[in-house]
Amino acid sequence: MAFKIVTDTSANLTDEIVEKYDLAVLPLTFMIDGVQRKSYNKHEKSNLPAFYKEMREGKVVTTSLPNLQDSKNELEEILKEGNNLLYIGFSSGLSGTYTAIDLILKELASSYENSKIYSVDTLAAAAGQGLLVWTAAEMREDGKSIEEVYRWVEDNKFKVAHWFTVDDLHFLERGGRVSKTAAFAGTMLNIKPVLHVDNEGHLIPMEKVRGRKKSIDALVKHMEDTMNRPYDYKVLISHGDCEDEAQFLKDKVIEKTGVNNVHINCLDPVIGAHSGPGTLALFFFAAGR
Repeated sequence: MAFKIVTDTSANLTDEIVEKYDLAVLPLTFMIDGVQRKSYNKHEKSNLPAFYKEMREGKVVTTSLPNLQDSKNELEEILKEGNNLLYIGFSSGLSGTYTAIDLILKELASSYENSKIYSVDTLAAAAGQGLLVWTAAEMREDGKSIEEVYRWVEDNKFKVAHWFTVDDLHFLERGGRVSKTAAFAGTMLNIKPVLHVDNEGHLIPMEKVRGRKKSIDALVKHMEDTMNRPYDYKVLISHGDCEDEAQFLKDKVIEKTGVNNVHINCLDPVIGAHSGPGTLALFFFAAGR
């Protein structure tokens, strides 16, 4: 029986990848000026720069889970069509999305006893989650079974390294990641934090450097120190509407590591709402996170 891979918009994969591998994507939601929006609409081209433009204009963004009834309908439709289902979801350490969707899948399992239904809490975010989803999709294309793909994701999720830096501490302060005092002082001194996602799926500050270039250098240095190279090694870069700097980061990765399979995408609204315009994030396979 064929199986469908389902993820959510935290995975931050390009529209082209979603379409190429026929992925099902559950859209997380966000609200601007009292208007709720979906972070992904099937068959519609994403316009992420427009979202970041609104953030730069001072619009306050709040975020929420996917619409649960819509999600249940989409998941049930997949099962009705005779597919098995593998859900690869957003870190439960950062969102309630995984827990909510997993409960829906457990409920559906009682009605579709002949279907195989698996779910993975990646404890990953953004393109770290996306790197797992993309590789899982490639494995499915290569003929791997749902059990083989599920086991690979579970066995390798703690080998996906996430390294972030932000340009404006205000957004981390608003989300409780740094204090008001630290955000003010850091802004005055041009301090840029370097953060990562740990094995519990939480975003953790790791170090502070002065200046944007040094923060980018720090991301690359972490990759140099910890990377490993499984088959068809891919590197993903996400950015909060700062494509020139993302390209600079890509060039540095290629220069320092020799890895050429590097892909850039704008950061999805739900993650971007908490990290802000100017976020740069680097994702790669490593010995550990």
